[in-house]
Amino acid sequence: MKYLEDIGSRARKAATALNILGQLRKNEGLKLVAEALIENKDYILRENEIDINKAKENGMKESLIDRLSLNTERIEAMSKGLLDIIGLADPVGEVISMKQRPNGLMIGEKRVPLGVVGIIYESRPNVTADAFGLCFKTGNAVILRGGSDAIHTNIAIVTIIRKALKEAGIAEDAIQLIENTDREVATEMMRLNKYIDVLIPRGGAGLIRSVVENSTVPVIETGTGNCHVYVDEYADFDMALNIIDNAKTQRLGVCNACESLVVHSKIGDNFIPLVYERLNAKQVVIRGDERAKGICDKIEPATEEDYGMEYLDKIISLKVVDSIEEAIEHINYYSTKHSESIITNDYNHAMKFHNEIDAAAVYVNASTRFTDGGEFGFGAEIGISTQKLHARGPMGLLALTTTKYIIFGNGQIRE
Repeated sequence: MKYLEDIGSRARKAATALNILGQLRKNEGLKLVAEALIENKDYILRENEIDINKAKENGMKESLIDRLSLNTERIEAMSKGLLDIIGLADPVGEVISMKQRPNGLMIGEKRVPLGVVGIIYESRPNVTADAFGLCFKTGNAVILRGGSDAIHTNIAIVTIIRKALKEAGIAEDAIQLIENTDREVATEMMRLNKYIDVLIPRGGAGLIRSVVENSTVPVIETGTGNCHVYVDEYADFDMALNIIDNAKTQRLGVCNACESLVVHSKIGDNFIPLVYERLNAKQVVIRGDERAKGICDKIEPATEEDYGMEYLDKIISLKVVDSIEEAIEHINYYSTKHSESIITNDYNHAMKFHNEIDAAAVYVNASTRFTDGGEFGFGAEIGISTQKLHARGPMGLLALTTTKYIIFGNGQIRE
């Protein structure tokens, strides 16, 4: 497809230019873009309103409309995210090792950009700014393909970024948006391995599966979030209720929201009515097993499908278990390997949970909502990887670099 070939070619040229752009120039570009987003917020909000109105007409559920929606505060947060990235150390060019061989060769390893990063994502326009900031700081060009739900908003944001870069004398093709939202175009992008070095999908299970199955470009899988909170027999009830409330209801349409509860049977009779009351006050429906329903008959029955579901809605599953071993087994079976939390005052149980849960982020006595690049001190994130290669968890600057070996000699030849 000539359209994509052109975008890929321009991205490759921009990546070459960014590779030699110094830290000061990159930080200058980030500052100008951050300022431009604030200066043009009315334009962004007008375009975002078009997308929101269309989403409502199409019957999009409330939690996903919230994920799509921007306001002045969220635009300011996007701008601040770019300014925060300025304050982070630039990993590009760092020599992370250097050793001398017996023949006198000095062999070192140096951090370098990945090159051209492709991102396919759904209705989260803040990703547009975050992806640009992290890729730009690490010397990577980025090709974005957002969903049709946010197309007007994404065009506005990318237009502002490109204009700011051009005015700063920096290659505006450091960021490009594929404005054609047809699925066929997305599929072709997945096969653009001549130009794209890595592809990162951000969105629902269907999108991620499609990219993993169809891409000829190496993929970093950012998984869906069926995140669990396990309330241990040694849990503090007030702490558990506050964490569950926060993890489930602060924002429904995010991948680090809690979708599944696991409760130890020894505290079930006392705790389950309390968690039902707390979540019911926020209109959250609990779908539980027979034991949970036996304790609180207002709980709806759960199906097997419920335990593996990322609801992104006012619904949560509940499983009662008889031991921490059973809790760990249940969570590892249904987990999407994103974020899991235990509420307990028992040190040994906390460490057992840490050691045996297979997930990108494992918490003790804290909300899963902290799995986020900003909260982890990365400034922003390109996504949350649930795979083990080449990155895992919130992906900040380091995850957008690779390494190359640099060798210094003084005439050595191999015998």
